[in-house]
Amino acid sequence: MDQQKETAGFMVERAIYRRRWWILSLLFSITVINFIDRQTLSVLAPVICSAFHLTNAAYGRIVAALQFGMMSGEFPMGYLMDRWGTRLGISFAVMWWSSATAAQVFARTGTQFGLIRYWMGTGECGNFSGGVKTATRLFAPAERTLAIGIFNAGSMVGATIAPPLIVYLLHHYGFRAAFLVPAAMGFVWLIAWWFVYQREAAPRKENRQPPSSLRDLLSDSSSWAVMSCRFFVGPVIQFYWYWIPMYLFTVRHMSLTQVGFLSWIPFLLGDAGNVVGGWAAGILLRRGISVRSTRRWLMYGSSAFCFASFLVPYTRGSGMALAMIGVAVAAHNFLSANMYGAITDLFSDSKVGRATGLTGVAGGLSGLLFPLLTGILIDRFSYSPVFVLIALMPLVGTFALFILGRKYRTMGSSVQRVGVQQSN
Repeated sequence: MDQQKETAGFMVERAIYRRRWWILSLLFSITVINFIDRQTLSVLAPVICSAFHLTNAAYGRIVAALQFGMMSGEFPMGYLMDRWGTRLGISFAVMWWSSATAAQVFARTGTQFGLIRYWMGTGECGNFSGGVKTATRLFAPAERTLAIGIFNAGSMVGATIAPPLIVYLLHHYGFRAAFLVPAAMGFVWLIAWWFVYQREAAPRKENRQPPSSLRDLLSDSSSWAVMSCRFFVGPVIQFYWYWIPMYLFTVRHMSLTQVGFLSWIPFLLGDAGNVVGGWAAGILLRRGISVRSTRRWLMYGSSAFCFASFLVPYTRGSGMALAMIGVAVAAHNFLSANMYGAITDLFSDSKVGRATGLTGVAGGLSGLLFPLLTGILIDRFSYSPVFVLIALMPLVGTFALFILGRKYRTMGSSVQRVGVQQSN
């Protein structure tokens, strides 16, 4: 009987493995939808701030509410992915945040927007813990960073599509209708996910050990390494998502239509950064470069290019400012693909969901604090000190990863391709 179960489980596992690129394409598409959801408010920020008489600091609190929701939901969502599997876990997350996205049409005050954005954040965080766990489970080590880079590129595609889409909906149907379209897209996506990812294999016998407790995870230096890295790296791209439309409108004096048709360009470069970051890691690993050296070279190198943010407030033309933003966003996403890849380096498959959730808690905390600081700095000074901070933070995060990530020091010299990685 046990042999029959093992055989059946293996057949399911192989079937899912053969469909892994289709599953990855769905992870990419839901990440696109996820970030259209998030960007909707930032694109509409000038209209919403005017309609509800909100200051930059008040808008910062709304942004922080989403981040606080993500921080609150990260570990529960990661636990859900590890215990239920990603088919059910991601389905629940998408239903939860899509409902919140639609509920924004009922908001009448800044406080109501903040509360709904908090609810939205508690679900949206499941996108990454579920995506990283699925990539870990279905892809060999040398392919994982590319897989993560591809689905994470959906964040940039979503940020690219959002401005023209939301501006179009605003002009033709009003700003409340702009919240309903991405919500509907999430519910439609669920049908495809449920159809393509039809079954999840049961865990192998060797993985049927009691799950690690939160205390065990927090006692591991690797947890603090990846948490510290995401604490500093995460708020950088969030600043570009949530504040650049406002910056282009108020400082560069672009019209809302110009913002809609131009602000997507840096995020297109970010797409390339995600994929190239994963592709570069795979090449180095297949050539026998150690995991630690691969991460160090790629992450320190890309963090240096993030210094392009320094130049943004000092460029005269809007075109050059957008170019510098594009370089910084591409470099940041190159780094991020390898940051998420580092989680799969340092944790076993059965812990990846919760480990990713813990990094999300750290990222959520900084994502909660940084928008508040950003609003205060902009109101009291200008955008310049904010651009200085976001230029330095990726380097600080990378430094923290390798100082605290002691497990890298004992890793083997290379990674060979292996079969399907299994855990639930």
